[in-house]
Amino acid sequence: MMKKTFALWLLAATLSKALFAQERHEPVIESIKLETGDTPDRFPREKQKLAFENARFRIAQFTDLHWTPKSAKCAETTATIRAVLEAEKPHLAVLTGDIVTDTPAVEGWKAVIRIFEEARTPFVVTMGNHDPEVMKRDEIFDLLIQSPCYVGTKGPEHFRGRGNCAIAIEGMNGNTQVRTKALLYCIDSNDYRPTDKHGHYDWIHFDQIHWYLQTSRGFAAYNDRKPIPALAFFHIPLPEYKHVIARKAYFGEFREAGIGSPEVNSGILSAFIEQGDVMGVFTGHDHNNDFIGMEQGIALAYGRVSGSDAYGTLTRGARIIELHEGLMRFDTWISTPEGRGPVFHYPSALTSEDERDMPYLPAVKVNPKEPGVAYTYYEGPCKRTEQIASMTAVKTGTMPNFSIRAAASDDHFAYEFTAWLKIDQRGVYRFYTHSDDGTVLFIDGQKVVDNDGGHSARRAEGKVALEAGFHQLRLLYFEDYMGQTLEVGYSSRDIFSQPLPDRILYVKK
Repeated sequence: MMKKTFALWLLAATLSKALFAQERHEPVIESIKLETGDTPDRFPREKQKLAFENARFRIAQFTDLHWTPKSAKCAETTATIRAVLEAEKPHLAVLTGDIVTDTPAVEGWKAVIRIFEEARTPFVVTMGNHDPEVMKRDEIFDLLIQSPCYVGTKGPEHFRGRGNCAIAIEGMNGNTQVRTKALLYCIDSNDYRPTDKHGHYDWIHFDQIHWYLQTSRGFAAYNDRKPIPALAFFHIPLPEYKHVIARKAYFGEFREAGIGSPEVNSGILSAFIEQGDVMGVFTGHDHNNDFIGMEQGIALAYGRVSGSDAYGTLTRGARIIELHEGLMRFDTWISTPEGRGPVFHYPSALTSEDERDMPYLPAVKVNPKEPGVAYTYYEGPCKRTEQIASMTAVKTGTMPNFSIRAAASDDHFAYEFTAWLKIDQRGVYRFYTHSDDGTVLFIDGQKVVDNDGGHSARRAEGKVALEAGFHQLRLLYFEDYMGQTLEVGYSSRDIFSQPLPDRILYVKK
């Protein structure tokens, strides 16, 4: 145990030195190799390693067990966990807080640990706000790390909280493990403020954010300075979850009166965005919520409440997350003893319900040969796209893609674009426009994106189900005054969000 603790401390220290070396433009990789004789990817571990299997890695997130050792409902909670483990066969279980919330706590933790040991399932724990109320953090982790199935650490003791750690998931080359292909950041979201001056709940503090930045940059240094796909797990949701609700851009259940987040935003999401590695954040805390939604390109999600002694009306279960090896991509769904729920696909934010329920637009029987986009350019005052038809048409022609760079005026102009869009694979597609000022996008006459009206640069999205083949795309754009921009893009389950490529746009002569 002392050997493992020292090794983990040494890794954190060398990653910290690597960060400062990187800022001084020193050779980061060499500095770590000289001090450790190894890289974070191959750092010695005394316990079982985690690795992708057939290019997939499956995680079961259990949250808010609220294990009450003397309660008869512990048997129900145990049955729920066992049913999910048996049905989903995850490679790892992550318990995101409020696990044992009553005395005798040691007995409770031993009972929870036994569930995963008997299932031979590796697991890791992040602290909830109630866990330290009945047992000290240090004592909890001293007990956890004795289990051969526990793959987390106690974390750096000079940082806020306990259990802050990065779990590396290795890639596979036949039967041989190769370098780290994914990371799971487990973070203590702490519990309460000493007074209510800054709100009721505590937040993730700067020393923890600094630790995350050190670790993220250190691992990226061994990945040709490219971010390693990652997820983050902790208990209390971020303030940004409220943005998802305000936009009504979520999938799943939102039954709470609000979001139980801190009132102070310490900036952990900003750190995730800047590093570009964390794809999704998974929390608990609010038992009647299990939704997932996108915020600044990162999925913000709740798990499904797991404990029968916890409050809430949702059927007990877990959230399952399945990573794709080597890709910034995952699929997630809710699993209960009653079965699986619909699947949410990251990064497209499309769901299996979209694929099942949306009517598909048939392909048009055309065979255009000439690539490009046809346009009509207008000038004159305009406040809405429906006014474009009454403006003065100045020029017509074709261009390789949607662009307003050739506009003769800085303000008060408009375009009508048309193109044949070649769809290679049947599926649900999400289209977007990022424009200043207004845009409206139609596919086969159906309005898909409404970004109309005078406004600064902003993004709007819409989704449509398309059969493989050609579809008619029509885009209306106008510029009123003060700034102009236009970008048109799409995504699908297999296509990351990107501007429409030239190769799928055609004009009919």
